[in-house]
Amino acid sequence: MSLQQDIIAKLGVKPEIHVDEEIRKRVDFLKQYVLGAGARGLLIAISGGIDSAVVTGLCVRATDELTQETGKEYKTVGVFQPYGEQSDISDSYAVAEAFQLKYRIETNIEEAVNEIALEAEHGLKSIGEHRHLSRGGKGNVKARTRMVMQYALAFELNLLVVGTDHASEAITGFYTKYGDGAVDITPMSSLNKRQVRQLAAKLGVPQSVLDKAPTAGLWEGQTDENELGITYEANSAYLEGKEIDPAAKEKLEKQYLKTEHKRAPIPGI
Repeated sequence: MSLQQDIIAKLGVKPEIHVDEEIRKRVDFLKQYVLGAGARGLLIAISGGIDSAVVTGLCVRATDELTQETGKEYKTVGVFQPYGEQSDISDSYAVAEAFQLKYRIETNIEEAVNEIALEAEHGLKSIGEHRHLSRGGKGNVKARTRMVMQYALAFELNLLVVGTDHASEAITGFYTKYGDGAVDITPMSSLNKRQVRQLAAKLGVPQSVLDKAPTAGLWEGQTDENELGITYEANSAYLEGKEIDPAAKEKLEKQYLKTEHKRAPIPGI
């Protein structure tokens, strides 16, 4: 088995999907997990990007169906988490409107992130390192602060925190360990980015979100493809078992091996 075949098998990506079947399967997965956990619903952070928009659509369908089937209220709570002023936060609210999301919470993380960064810099100073956190380091603080807030809310409301990661992110390790990678359930883990887009079109994700360049939103001007140096088109084709440009293939496989620690269980002895 080649490395490409091994990666595809581990991530569970199909070469092509039937969109309606995939939506049904993932909605049922969410419903079963909520019932099994004794939770009252789902919590999803809505960033304004396509991944969280698709997951929002899946979550709303799941909790609406559970409410209808059981006669008890199950809710999806959408959380908006800007750092200061977020220029595209209107897209987050557009997603909430598109899926008629009843419960919405906005929590600005700027003050908390800046306090954590300041304390970390004091710690560095105490060992002779007089510097500010790096852009990447502070970006990780943002991602992890968002998850702390999500879990604080989810605990109080007895909700499960839903992740937006998918196979095209998993192969590159393009998420923050114990940040956006720290969730209770991931309903898109076996889809590549192209397939996520297929679900988005079917679910009715707003056009403004469909047209956006994918970004983690950790600093101004950041985009996934520029940071990785690999297009999602090539990434998706690779995960569908297709041949892609050899340089892109080599970069993807190197990135996969380099980030294995993110996908593996915590090592111990």
